[in-house]
Amino acid sequence: MLERGDTYDGTCAGFRWRVPERYNIGADICDKWAGEPDRLALIYKRASGIAGPAVENYTFHDLSRLSNKLANALTAHGAARGDRIAILLPQAPETAISHIAAYKLGAIAVPLFTLFGAEALEYRLSDSGAAVLIADRNGLAKIAEIRARLPALKLVLCIDGPGEGALGFHEELARARDSYTPADTLAEDPALIIYTSGTTGPPKGALHAQRVLLGHLPGVEFPQEFFPQAGDLFWTPADWAWIGGLIDVLLPAWHHGVPVLAHRFAKFDPEEAFRLMADFGVRNAFMPPTALKMMRGVENPRSRFAYDLRSMGSGGETLGEGLLAWGRETFGLTINEFYGQTECNLVIANCAGIMPVKPGSMGRAVPGHRVAIVDETGAPLPPGDHGNIAVARPDPVMFLKYWNNPEATVEKFAGDWLLTGDTGSQDAQGYFHFAGRQDDVITSGGYRIGPGEIEDCLLKHPSVAMAAAVGVPDALRTERVKAFVVLRPGHEASDALAGELQNHVKTRLAAHEYPREIAFIDALPMTATGKIIRRALRERGAKH
Repeated sequence: MLERGDTYDGTCAGFRWRVPERYNIGADICDKWAGEPDRLALIYKRASGIAGPAVENYTFHDLSRLSNKLANALTAHGAARGDRIAILLPQAPETAISHIAAYKLGAIAVPLFTLFGAEALEYRLSDSGAAVLIADRNGLAKIAEIRARLPALKLVLCIDGPGEGALGFHEELARARDSYTPADTLAEDPALIIYTSGTTGPPKGALHAQRVLLGHLPGVEFPQEFFPQAGDLFWTPADWAWIGGLIDVLLPAWHHGVPVLAHRFAKFDPEEAFRLMADFGVRNAFMPPTALKMMRGVENPRSRFAYDLRSMGSGGETLGEGLLAWGRETFGLTINEFYGQTECNLVIANCAGIMPVKPGSMGRAVPGHRVAIVDETGAPLPPGDHGNIAVARPDPVMFLKYWNNPEATVEKFAGDWLLTGDTGSQDAQGYFHFAGRQDDVITSGGYRIGPGEIEDCLLKHPSVAMAAAVGVPDALRTERVKAFVVLRPGHEASDALAGELQNHVKTRLAAHEYPREIAFIDALPMTATGKIIRRALRERGAKH
């Protein structure tokens, strides 16, 4: 969709949205390429310890046939247009097949992170009203204890075979027909719910339309230096359960018929990341800043690994001048920073090929998007003024609404401006500079973590009377989660209790959300209206 101009202004001037009235993601990313039987779509490198060939290749023809089988199998079990289909899987062929089938069916995919604990999964499955869950054996174990509290969940498929109340994913595919006519969906029809963390209360489900993929394309093509080019091959260590892995990499690559490498480390290994990109000829990558910071510690990578990347993007945290300089030296390219959020993604970016990159800046508005700094009423502010980073509607990449939360949807907008909740400024040249968050979301290791869910989990422990979670500075992760805890009478602070509380959160929510520090205090700082003064806790946490 994005045609290269000689300059940023020229590229913007030549851009036009082309969003048809009727559009289906599944047909677009798969079936339109299936007529080329040898066209490579996916290279799957299994993690060590997982049964099966070390590397498997899938063509678009393969994915079309397998997703058709799954769509037919789901239909045979009563799944229908509009049903929510939850996908609790890592980067794997079955994950992609499940997404394609859900879109073809006209259903709504609900990606879920494999590190979520039972409590986090129960909330999302219950709130979405998921009728179908597709998981592996590890996911089934988490679901077993909560399934009785999920009356909407009618069908569970397991990619590791039948058992524990689940049918076998591959066994069901083996019995199904491999031809299927995708639903004739409108571009505005719902297709995807991705849960995003907020500051208070439970996570919110951002509902996206089929058009969300088309809306993402300029924001992928721009920081990836006018992707695609001949020979491109895309990879990210980011999980496909998040918008960064799913719609910053997987789906847009397949829209363009570009192969994707699927491999996610159980624990990110920076040396193996270099080796992986070299072994498979990766040309394009989305690398979270935390991964880059870890890779920066690898000695002499250029002399040890024969990688040859053409483009690299990064987002989620601001890249400093030092990391940009390391990127140029290590990869022979400029890492293009980009910005967005689950509700409205990839709207600001750098593209070093046609514009200067300013260290510390997120870049300029991606062609096709109207981004501004506005005040609380939605009035645009002049260059240099500090305010809310906002995106004008309508916009093809913008979410439809928060699932089951009309009040939060209304609060997200000031007039026709979507308020990101982040603050910053725009300079005279149009570059945006991130300042901070209006909310209290914690950015740690590339994840956005809402303190409300952590606090709710801590409060369920019998020793905890009150709890507040904040982010404190961390050289590697940007922030780490620190929890301040007030104990109930009869309980005493100890290292053992701190460890117990950490494990309580880790096993119920997710490993990346647990508080890496626990501070026991007598009382939380409160406003006159009873709200926690998180700023005071962040300041206190930063000093200790």
